[in-house]
Amino acid sequence: MATYLSKNAEESPEPCKAEVKGSIPSWLQGTLLRNGPGIFSVGDTSYDHWFDGMAIMNSFAIKDGEVIHRSRYLRSDTYESNMAANRIVVSEMGTMAYPDPSKNFIFKAITFLNHTVPDFTDNGASNFIKYGEDYYATSETNYIRKIDPVTLETQDKVDYLKYLPVNLATSHPHYDKEGNAYNFGTSIAEKGKTKYLLFKVPADPKKDKGKNVPALKNAEVICTVPCRSMLTPSYYHSFGMTDNYFIFIEQPLKLDILRMATAYMRGVNWASCLKFCPEENTVIHLIDRKTGKEVETKYYTGATVIYHHVNAFEDDGHVIFDVIAYSDNSLYDMFYMSKLKEINNDLYVKPSYKRFVLPIQSDKGVAVGEDLVKLKYTTASAVKEKEGKLMCQAEVLWQGLELPRINYDVNGRRHRFVYGNSVEESALTKEIAKFDTETKEMVYWSEDNCMPSEPVFVPRPNGESEDDGVVLASVINANPGQSSFILILDGRTLKEVARAYVNAGLNKDMHGFFIPHGN
Repeated sequence: MATYLSKNAEESPEPCKAEVKGSIPSWLQGTLLRNGPGIFSVGDTSYDHWFDGMAIMNSFAIKDGEVIHRSRYLRSDTYESNMAANRIVVSEMGTMAYPDPSKNFIFKAITFLNHTVPDFTDNGASNFIKYGEDYYATSETNYIRKIDPVTLETQDKVDYLKYLPVNLATSHPHYDKEGNAYNFGTSIAEKGKTKYLLFKVPADPKKDKGKNVPALKNAEVICTVPCRSMLTPSYYHSFGMTDNYFIFIEQPLKLDILRMATAYMRGVNWASCLKFCPEENTVIHLIDRKTGKEVETKYYTGATVIYHHVNAFEDDGHVIFDVIAYSDNSLYDMFYMSKLKEINNDLYVKPSYKRFVLPIQSDKGVAVGEDLVKLKYTTASAVKEKEGKLMCQAEVLWQGLELPRINYDVNGRRHRFVYGNSVEESALTKEIAKFDTETKEMVYWSEDNCMPSEPVFVPRPNGESEDDGVVLASVINANPGQSSFILILDGRTLKEVARAYVNAGLNKDMHGFFIPHGN
């Protein structure tokens, strides 16, 4: 099973028409981009962790009932350096790269110094981000790579640090209706402080039209959240946004900066410097979008590990946010190449789909021990511990759903449906799922020997309901003699509408981004 995960992907840069079965809705016009690790070994060296693989990008251009597929490796500096040396020479989170043993002492010393204050990789293999009119392949370091969304050619290398003091930034920004992007980054030991920065990248400003200027040049910091401890900032992968608030979760999964600085000489990877502290609480920061300040009330919950926010919305003096939550950080360890070879489900901790509720009204005059949540449709609570401090318990809506996507048109407002991958048995999914948060019903799509990607929902223009649209996924087909395909499902029933077989191999990937025709 794991062999398809460790095999190097082949790129197919020439546009190639896929073979359509069924009929693609005429309104569906646009391009699905998907990103993920694709090269796992170079020369005699290989990556230790699946997330570390060098990026391969896939594009499925859908127009007038036809699909054109192409794929390309991201030509990052990391890719070029590794290929030139014919070995892995750039370290990734889970793989420390050591120089060729035959290299001289000076070379080794320089490599060592480069690792104490690490210059991170630009191997953007997690997602795509849109800043202004530009598209970027991204991981979570300070480097993103501009790409051509049509040809998938790699363009400029952009360093966040030239525009904002962030050493790390998420690959899951939010976008408002005007096209402004919002994201979080971590500023490590800058002027003696470690903090989290919420920043806004404005939609393409007219004044820079025609100039080759990254939209990040106009980035502005909206809010600064101080870190609980300077040398151990929290790891986070996404955040929540409503019409009036941002939700940022400071969880007790921490990067130990000092241990990262010495990791290279200790012969361990940077990921080993990520530590989970189950005895500590999780802090939930609620930030007012208008003032750019945190609200007065402090919200806490127990120790948890969250990668993906689903959505957040407001209702009658409460902010409600949904997340996919784990009880520990064992998920990362499951994707070490050595672990993927031995499919051991005994160690698997399946995630919970959790709903948290944050009451916005002041707790003044409320007795200690009282629950401030006044909503009838959820069992989530927020109990007053002391003045200005609420302890939140989530409602568990479901177990075993990951890579959640919604109709993004309802982002920040109350949603009903969530699309994702079913991970009830294992982190390696074989099913696409649609969850109804109201009825708690789950509908599935699966096919024998097929591994679907994260599903991306595309709404039908002027659709009649939240789930009126299609769900797109790329599917690895392990049936003998059959090709892999892009799958189009009905958003309401999750029944197949069409598929298009591609004349190339597809690989397991991370995240996808749909660009409607005309953007």
